[in-house]
Amino acid sequence: MANNKLNKADIIFSPYSVEPYEILKNTMQKDKTFVVNELIESGLKGRGGAGFLTGLKWKFFAAENNEEKYVICNADEGEPGTFKDRKLLVEVPRKVISGMAIAAWIGNAKHGIIYLRAEYKYLIPELKKELAIFDEYSKKFGLTFSIEIFNGAGAYVCGEETALIESMEGKRGEPRNKPPFPIQNGFLGKPTLVNNVETFASATMVCRYGSTEYKTYGTKDQRGSKLFSISGDSPKEGVHELELGMKISDFVNEFGDGDTKAVQIGGVAGFCIPRKEFETSIIGEGNTTGGATMLFNSTRSMYNVIHNYLDFFAEESCGQCTPCRVGTQQLLKGIEAVKSGEKPDTYLDELIKLSKTMKITSKCGLGQSVTNSFASIVKNFREEMLY
Repeated sequence: MANNKLNKADIIFSPYSVEPYEILKNTMQKDKTFVVNELIESGLKGRGGAGFLTGLKWKFFAAENNEEKYVICNADEGEPGTFKDRKLLVEVPRKVISGMAIAAWIGNAKHGIIYLRAEYKYLIPELKKELAIFDEYSKKFGLTFSIEIFNGAGAYVCGEETALIESMEGKRGEPRNKPPFPIQNGFLGKPTLVNNVETFASATMVCRYGSTEYKTYGTKDQRGSKLFSISGDSPKEGVHELELGMKISDFVNEFGDGDTKAVQIGGVAGFCIPRKEFETSIIGEGNTTGGATMLFNSTRSMYNVIHNYLDFFAEESCGQCTPCRVGTQQLLKGIEAVKSGEKPDTYLDELIKLSKTMKITSKCGLGQSVTNSFASIVKNFREEMLY
């Protein structure tokens, strides 16, 4: 691994100096408690957006005493602007599968499932070939763990772990009340570990390099590297692996087009950072990030941007809870009313209050995250909401 001025990293997409299934084999020769502690010490957090400490989650999973357990890879990559998990499943599937297998070995689980978003159905044939190869390796290692693929039906809300589980059980994809958490009561009522595609791949690399070397990347609060799906007004669109903790100004200098006025971090569920905050904001600290990073230049209307976001939220709300179901629609109607002159500009302040209410009253992350992009865009680009 190597570091440089642009904070690039090569952990997840590093060449196979050690074959991933060999990493799995070598890891299984160590003490389970040692491996869990290494993951905790590495500071690796979930790469799907929630950011819970991975090693601690796996420790809780291992502590559950049940003969039937499940390890689920959440590949329901539905956040607009995110396409990193697809790249992982295509280019380094063995790192993902090895991460799942390590988690299963630690937690004594025999069943694994890759929950694949509906639009990624075309990946199934190649993934099945890879899983067949894994089966041969796992037999050699003495690991009783098999993985199957479940194809979703195209609902954004099923990216939330409990809605994903409901979908797998043949029910309407809606979030469950928590607690109990999936670790205690998940798929079919059994202890279930759910992690993002990138989280499993990153866990494999922590086991490869060790926590000490892994922690040389990132910051005190966000360790390691991160895959970013970069889109928008950028000459370098695509998936890039970067060290966490880089300044947005450095990010813009590397990936912007020279006229970047805003950067959306974390997809539509994240925050929109204006040019005046590029030097103070850091990618990975203080900003949620599932990996989607969109750049907007001066030609873009931020009213159109937030209108597009709200269209998405209103369409993808499962409708289960009132704050999200009604709130997303009212925010959309509200900005339209202000733009048309039907409502005064002060109405924007009422809409921000509504979005904050949604944050504390909505049942799941969809309604809770609306205020992130809405409030940050209205606050920093208020004039564009009016004219």
